[in-house]
Amino acid sequence: MNFIDEAVIDVLGGAGGNGCMAFRREKFVPRGGPSGGDGGHGGSVVLAGSSGLGTLYRLTFPANYHAERGRHGEGSNKTGRSGGDLVIPVPLGTEVYDAETGEALGEVLAEDERLTVARGGAGGRGNARFKSARQRAPRRTEPGTPGEQKRLRLELKLLADVGVVGLPNAGKSTLISVLTAARPKIADYPFTTLVPQLGVVGPPAVPLEAEPFVIADLPGLIAGAAQGAGLGHRFLRHVERCRVLLHLVDLGPQPDEEGGSVEGATDTIDAELGAFNEELLHRPRILCGSKLDIADEDRRRELHELAARRGLKAFEVSAVAGSGLARLVRELRGLLNAADAAAETASGSRP
Repeated sequence: MNFIDEAVIDVLGGAGGNGCMAFRREKFVPRGGPSGGDGGHGGSVVLAGSSGLGTLYRLTFPANYHAERGRHGEGSNKTGRSGGDLVIPVPLGTEVYDAETGEALGEVLAEDERLTVARGGAGGRGNARFKSARQRAPRRTEPGTPGEQKRLRLELKLLADVGVVGLPNAGKSTLISVLTAARPKIADYPFTTLVPQLGVVGPPAVPLEAEPFVIADLPGLIAGAAQGAGLGHRFLRHVERCRVLLHLVDLGPQPDEEGGSVEGATDTIDAELGAFNEELLHRPRILCGSKLDIADEDRRRELHELAARRGLKAFEVSAVAGSGLARLVRELRGLLNAADAAAETASGSRP
């Protein structure tokens, strides 16, 4: 499996160069004095956002990253060359933690955004810097300081506008494959989606005048996912980045021992989202019934009654037949527009 959303790497900033001890030896310059230059500064290890990367796979080989050290100072007051920074591309949405202490060091969310994770050492001073009226010929220099050394834990949280959640086999992958160019694995058994899938919903699904948006197909959640059951617990973190949640419920006939009621399926997902992060339950959400082409009438009625009780909008779609998709996409785009407007208002009200 090439989708890697966690990685542990060791980083080391470059050491600073040592200061130089030297004295001028020039013709017609008696007692020329000290001329030792400073050492150069060591390079830093920097993470940079790259939209061309989708996983942390490349960071695991190798797992050790060292920036260039600074050169030593030289005579004639020449400062050593500073070491170059080591820039490591990472996918957008990468969060960085100190693996030893668990401290959050920052995150990379935008293209070319940079986060310094290990600073280089300072260059040492040469003996020319210690010259004074009392000390005409100092023989004192400073060594360069070592660079920072850290073990980092990187976590990737996919950046998506809409996150599709639901029980296994609820039709999430089929919906993504119809609305976008993504081609997730689709089969008639649970857990066919082993990794999150991203797709862009654009024309013709979205009107030309509207902005396309990114939708994520997240692996199916089951009861106990927040505590480690099934596959979904590994990917619950990706839901945190989604501004709108699309909750899919299978409307097809369900054997009692396997499917359960619409309300039961909805409660299972709500319980896992709340156990992972209570704030997820307050995100804008749409309750959508899938597989309308083979829907059970009792389940359709239960879906609309449940949505009315909980103050949610209910939709019914058939990805296979293409029914209900245009209305669903318009609603999702409207919720995203409202979320953008609310965020802009909130940022404008801050002092």
